[in-house]
Amino acid sequence: MKRTIFILGLLAAAGMTEIATAQTDETPTPQWRPVYHFTPETNWTNDPNGPIYLNGEYLLYNQQNPFENKWGHMSWGHATSRDLLHWQHLPLAIPEMIDREKGDTTWIFSGSAVWDKNNTSGFCKEGGCLVAIYTADQPNRKKESQYIAYSNDGGRTFTNYSGNPVIDLNKHDFRDPNVFWHSGSKQWIMTVALPAEHKVRFYGSPDLKRWTLLSEFGPQGYTSAYWECPSLIELPVKGQKGKTKWMLMNSAGGGPRGTFMQYYIGEFDGKKFVNDAAEDKILPVDYGDCLYAAIPWNNMPGNQKVLIGWMVPGKQKTSPWTGQMSISRDMSVEKTADGYRLLQQPAAICKKALPADRLTEIKDRKVSGETAIDAGHGNAYWLDIDLDPGTAAVAGLRVAGSGAVIAYDKASNSVYVDRGQNARQTLQLSGTPGKVRLQVLLDKSSLEIFVGDGEKVFTCYIYPDENATACSAFAQGGTATIRQLKIWDLSK
Repeated sequence: MKRTIFILGLLAAAGMTEIATAQTDETPTPQWRPVYHFTPETNWTNDPNGPIYLNGEYLLYNQQNPFENKWGHMSWGHATSRDLLHWQHLPLAIPEMIDREKGDTTWIFSGSAVWDKNNTSGFCKEGGCLVAIYTADQPNRKKESQYIAYSNDGGRTFTNYSGNPVIDLNKHDFRDPNVFWHSGSKQWIMTVALPAEHKVRFYGSPDLKRWTLLSEFGPQGYTSAYWECPSLIELPVKGQKGKTKWMLMNSAGGGPRGTFMQYYIGEFDGKKFVNDAAEDKILPVDYGDCLYAAIPWNNMPGNQKVLIGWMVPGKQKTSPWTGQMSISRDMSVEKTADGYRLLQQPAAICKKALPADRLTEIKDRKVSGETAIDAGHGNAYWLDIDLDPGTAAVAGLRVAGSGAVIAYDKASNSVYVDRGQNARQTLQLSGTPGKVRLQVLLDKSSLEIFVGDGEKVFTCYIYPDENATACSAFAQGGTATIRQLKIWDLSK
């Protein structure tokens, strides 16, 4: 199964196969262009690649088609940020390679980037260098293998290693290497997917050039779609100082679940990952219908554990760009009665950058029926609410002129998201019914909802009319109370 066909299947699951064929409508859609989420200036983007912090900047590489507003001609695009909310666009970092004499092409598929501070690779000038590890897709040869490239100018340009490929199984589907330094075993660790086999392979290397197979994981969890974009990371356990667990993630889109990501919590000893849960246990990273290919930021200050993912485009075409990234998310693990579970919160780095002069606060406001909330007039805001349902059966928010309803149902102890047109989804909560915290990040066309301490996250698209900007709180069957609400208007 070629990556091309896989992407088509993924887009079909999102109702968007027309994006991967000829564009017929290039009408500009500025009303849906996100303000504080990353989008390319023009054309197509998909997976985040090699997100890494370096010299005070967050470097985001990403799959881009530099020629058209559809998938194809994969290269590594490049953007930087100092706060993960505002982005500077830079030229392509690793462009598609074309051999005109042989009529051959190599597309630069997904991967990761590491800071080789000790020059283990031998590529670095004084002070270390950036090394990118990516899948080279050669469609004419029907082969995928792993390549590396290095940069001594802060990640602006890369030189491909003359000894590429560094891993070659002569396989049609073998992709998406994610690499980190494992101090315990004193080696670089790579996770890479065998998509059709529903497996993740772990390789080890002393120098990023010579790789030894360590072990395999899978099939486990969800296996009804090809596996892609694996990553492995050690996370702190909430409330247990010094305690950590390892989390393995992979994406599996285009099957019965549509766009889907899953995770496993367990142990890693430098060679093998052991899953704590039963082999058939499926743990979603996100409960919406578009988060995919999310991977951790590398080399983060203070050893922060932060995730960023691609939001697979929805049915509505956008122009002159297609595709965007999620908000970056802080990650940790919580021990529950059912086992260890992933927690995700909007990244503290992003929260710190929210402008104080755009903040509106509400405290202890009673809600019976419907109450308007001043969220500005641009459908780009960040809302944090502690809601007490009180005597109400249902209480919640209407955003984007009721383009989406986000509500807490006390009887079932659940939060539901209703986007109309039979697009209602429910998130079941644990614990005693009562107050609920919701963080709602609406950014023109993207909607991310973090429930409680981040035990459930829901990511989706909505496409409101340009003037459908009303925001309100409501209560049904009684009176609810907004204990505290903070809302930052980011539309200006």
